[in-house]
Amino acid sequence: MADQPLTWHPSPHKTSVALPREATDCHCHVFGPQAVFPYAPESGFKPADAPKEALFALHDRMGIERCVIVQSGCHGFDNRVVADAIAARPGRYLGIALAPPEISLAGLKALDAQGFRGLRFNYMSHLAPGADGPALRKLAGRLAEIGWHLQVHMEDRLIAPMSADLAALPVPVVIDHIGRIDASKGRQQPEFDALLRLLDHDHVWCKVSGSERASRQEPPYADAVPFAREVVERFPDRVVWGTDWPHPNFRAAPPDDGDLFDLLPSIAPTPALLQALMVDNPTRLYGFKEAR
Repeated sequence: MADQPLTWHPSPHKTSVALPREATDCHCHVFGPQAVFPYAPESGFKPADAPKEALFALHDRMGIERCVIVQSGCHGFDNRVVADAIAARPGRYLGIALAPPEISLAGLKALDAQGFRGLRFNYMSHLAPGADGPALRKLAGRLAEIGWHLQVHMEDRLIAPMSADLAALPVPVVIDHIGRIDASKGRQQPEFDALLRLLDHDHVWCKVSGSERASRQEPPYADAVPFAREVVERFPDRVVWGTDWPHPNFRAAPPDDGDLFDLLPSIAPTPALLQALMVDNPTRLYGFKEAR
């Protein structure tokens, strides 16, 4: 395991942004420790451990009080690593699972009891393919029965082709990482316009995470901020944010998470927008208890 790459910055600077109480990181992962939670044999991505203790330390340093951990593809459908992290901070941490689209209602209820609140499907060329439209429609009825949502991670070229299926689903749909748009293409790109049209449907949400992925520049990733800000300002009640720690499959050296937190006032430029993004919207979407 010594040659496995560390995907996270070991000493990020502390952000100067004053986060509201109950601020929530709605997208992050945990890897391992592999001695306890081994990687899926079929995964081509096998990074160094990024255990829950390192995630908790980041959150405590930055002022994050609540969190939604997303199961990583390197662990496949074995969601125990996320369940373990949720159990360590009960009530404050929840999860998003990976599972085949054929998962039964009983299987979903078992995950729900562990603190999971949705299923994620990937439509990225470097990850195992997600469910097709008919499979999603069948699954959606079971998700609706337990109050779950669908989370979608897709390449920007797929936003338009997938929009009809996603728009027709009877459950909330959360689009990851600003639809993985390429900020270098500029504001008038058809992929971003397709994302905005999809977000015109009242059940579709967007994670304005991943500015470092949308950007083709060095920190502070300024070219991506206008896209995230436009989504926040147009759809203030259906946006959430996350760090994407520990930054799986990032194109370069791990970003300094302090840089990502520092972008928040530019993405959500008023106290009301920041409160909605970091507290109120996560409370509604994931079913956290109301803020104190």
